[in-house]
Amino acid sequence: MTPRFRTIYKEQVIPNLGQKLNYQNSHQIPKLEKIQVNRGLGLAAQNSNILKKSIEEFRTITGQKPIITKSKKSNAGFKIREDMDLGLTVTLRGKKMYTFFDKLINLTLPQVRDFKGLSSKSFDRDGNYTFAIKEQLIFPEINYEDVDQIRGLDITIVTTGNNKDESKALLAEFGFPFND
Repeated sequence: MTPRFRTIYKEQVIPNLGQKLNYQNSHQIPKLEKIQVNRGLGLAAQNSNILKKSIEEFRTITGQKPIITKSKKSNAGFKIREDMDLGLTVTLRGKKMYTFFDKLINLTLPQVRDFKGLSSKSFDRDGNYTFAIKEQLIFPEINYEDVDQIRGLDITIVTTGNNKDESKALLAEFGFPFND
């Protein structure tokens, strides 16, 4: 079964963006490439219980097992040694990406208290959009009793848009909640 947002992309987003951005070829129209979900734990990653809990949260939120990120170099000022566990990351592509994006826009973000939308200033020059979520409790899969400490996460939406305007138009067609 194809995800709902993939069919929306094919049936609505491609024709609308083709007219808005004046593309002759449908392959020039920007599309979602991947969604990256990150959490930096810092020295708390040395505690195996915290690391296991975060891995389980990522698995339930994204439906995919995260990769443990490790330090590249030692830094005595931060008490970090080489190859020390520091955080988690998940890269979503294909069906899982569209399913997560649909759930993020329609279920998760509306549950944020006093939510007025996300800033459109968080695009980089390549058209990728990054934002942070302060607590994992807004995801419907997370059980309130299972959370021992509130930890945030960063979400990066990578598009094939050439610039900020193309990527913003793509996300707006999906109904992404921008505040401006």
